[in-house]
Amino acid sequence: MRKIIHIDMDAFYASVELKDRSELKDLPVVISSHHPRAVIAAASYPARKFGLRSAMSMSQAKKLCPQVLVIEPNFEKYRAVSTQIHQIFQRYTHIIEPLSLDEAYLDVTENLKNIPSATEVAMQIRHDIFQVTGLTASAGVAPNKFLAKIASDWHKPNGICVIKPSQVQNFIQHLALKKIPGVGKVTQEKLKALQLETLGDLQQLDEAILIQHFGKYGKQLYLYAQGIDERPVQTERERRQISKETTFDDDLILTECHNYWPKLIDQVWASLEKKKLSARGVSAKLKLKNFQVLQHSKSFKQPLENKQQLEDVLQQLLIEMRISKHAQFRLIGIGVYQLSEQQDLPQLSLWSIF
Repeated sequence: MRKIIHIDMDAFYASVELKDRSELKDLPVVISSHHPRAVIAAASYPARKFGLRSAMSMSQAKKLCPQVLVIEPNFEKYRAVSTQIHQIFQRYTHIIEPLSLDEAYLDVTENLKNIPSATEVAMQIRHDIFQVTGLTASAGVAPNKFLAKIASDWHKPNGICVIKPSQVQNFIQHLALKKIPGVGKVTQEKLKALQLETLGDLQQLDEAILIQHFGKYGKQLYLYAQGIDERPVQTERERRQISKETTFDDDLILTECHNYWPKLIDQVWASLEKKKLSARGVSAKLKLKNFQVLQHSKSFKQPLENKQQLEDVLQQLLIEMRISKHAQFRLIGIGVYQLSEQQDLPQLSLWSIF
């Protein structure tokens, strides 16, 4: 039986900033640009009480919480702290699958310290992270990645949840389908319309029926309903991305590039839809007239829901790059990464399943 830990830092970007600004710790703080079209990169827990969350537009955030405090992101600082955290992981195992700067899977079945209990390993890692960085992490411990990820969110912030092999069936019996990582709002609504609300409900259906009506994702749902997830912790994640670029006949300054972005965004979004993929990361690329390349990227916990979100994130990336208004470019491009199969399904009839 495997022993998998999912570590998820608590409100990572915001927590890094608030560590040095303790007077703000009880106030609604978000990490974002001050640009009117910016989106939230991270929200503190007090901010989340107002409904603020990652990838939400700042215009919407200010409607929900007019007193929100905005801190400009410092990704160099976040990457430095993330490196410290990953060095701690490496004290315990070399089988590490980073998902982002603040999140990773660890396989500690055979760990470097020969600690027999995965729970003890998770507790020590959380202790080490706090000692080194002053930040808290939540952990999920389970026999597979699917359950470990759900468990890490169970007692947030600064919590740990352990699902032992003997507890799996009881745990998943009443687990809401909306808790499954990657299930979007549309899928939640459609599953609910089919009177499928828990993994226990799914256990009542044959695999063939789920595959017939939900396609490839039906098989995944069937396995999840049994508490099965055989995906290994991958030390080298596949680096897939979809990107589109355009090269200009004449060099253009940034404001002159403005009219070229919508077509690139349309092409990238069309590719995602055609391949039935969703993306959790966005990258921007600009090549100067001297062939120097400027790049910046950002990833989120949840997939982009629509093309407008993609455009909003691109605008934030361009703002954060602080590009000189005199810089001239021969090429621009946009890409999306951290791709996964779309899990929002076509409309289904209740009667077509039963």
